[in-house]
Amino acid sequence: MTATEDKQAARQATLDALEERIVRSVEELVSGDDWRRAIEFAARFRTRSFNNTLLIWAQHLEAYEQGRVPTPTPTWVAGFNDWRKMGRWPEKDGGYRIRGPVKARFASATPRDPASWRRLGKQEKPRPGEVVRRRIVSVVPAYVWDVSRTHGDPIPELPRPRLLEGEAPAGLWEGLAEQAESLGFEVLRMPRESIDRHANGCTDFETRQVMVSADMDPAARAKTLAHELAHVRLDGPNQQDDARQHRGISEVRAESVALMIAAAHGMDTSDYTIPYVAGWASSVDGKDPVAVIRATGEQVRSTTFDILDKLDTAQLSNGNPLSLRTTGPEHTPQAQETPQRAPYRVEPLPERETPAAAPVGSGRGL
Repeated sequence: MTATEDKQAARQATLDALEERIVRSVEELVSGDDWRRAIEFAARFRTRSFNNTLLIWAQHLEAYEQGRVPTPTPTWVAGFNDWRKMGRWPEKDGGYRIRGPVKARFASATPRDPASWRRLGKQEKPRPGEVVRRRIVSVVPAYVWDVSRTHGDPIPELPRPRLLEGEAPAGLWEGLAEQAESLGFEVLRMPRESIDRHANGCTDFETRQVMVSADMDPAARAKTLAHELAHVRLDGPNQQDDARQHRGISEVRAESVALMIAAAHGMDTSDYTIPYVAGWASSVDGKDPVAVIRATGEQVRSTTFDILDKLDTAQLSNGNPLSLRTTGPEHTPQAQETPQRAPYRVEPLPERETPAAAPVGSGRGL
């Protein structure tokens, strides 16, 4: 075996070990409280994939139990070069292994034709009139460090939003309503008795209305609207994914998006109720429950990431210390996983078209 083959074999062995660790972490998500804690954790590190969030969570908790870090939850997490840019040195053997995405550029003059995309070389420029998009082509083992495993220049703390009981973050209702309306839905505040099943909220895909009970405090109304916006984003009449076979998954996704949005704004999430994980995860015919949980977690994270990115609200840190170099409230998440910049506009290349989902009415409780 050549040196290159040895290197490739070692890399694959590391990726296999990371995959096994992800599976173990997913299998440990048994109760609804387990899932709630995982989603709350993902909210604090939302620029990273759900898989990598689980890897960071598991390795940091293990380090805490061994006395190598002072807290059970990480604070700021970044790669070696990012820490060095901020004047801090990561400790040897103190990093957490994750799956680092490798991205490549693709170009096409007819982007609607999937067969027209061609991969660009390292220094190759697109032809006139071509659209350039990036996509993940592979993953490699990579390391990130929590700030507790680095030393050097101090890291300032961002102000944490403080809310009174029942209070909603400034601008949250308005921002969520604007996003629902941009998708063609009318947002209505109505008496609870006017809503189907007297629920806290409901989404009607036929009339294209989102109804939220007015008989709640502002925080509860904002959380309910976040739940319904998730239905607008993830569900619809032509739904073809796992939630079509098990409506509980649709509700888990919507409630988890709302939970993550609330957590990102420093709101109390103790009232969120998620059903027993094994119940909804094992109810999809022909699917491994672990695969269902992983897919659901990533759908929740990516949907929430996009919603939060469009909100002009004061949010908790996304776990990336590079954001500390910005001024004002952190409401613009950093590029996910491995940001890349180009002198022209680069759009994400979709892996596949996501179908719409089945009609659903919902309430806050699950």
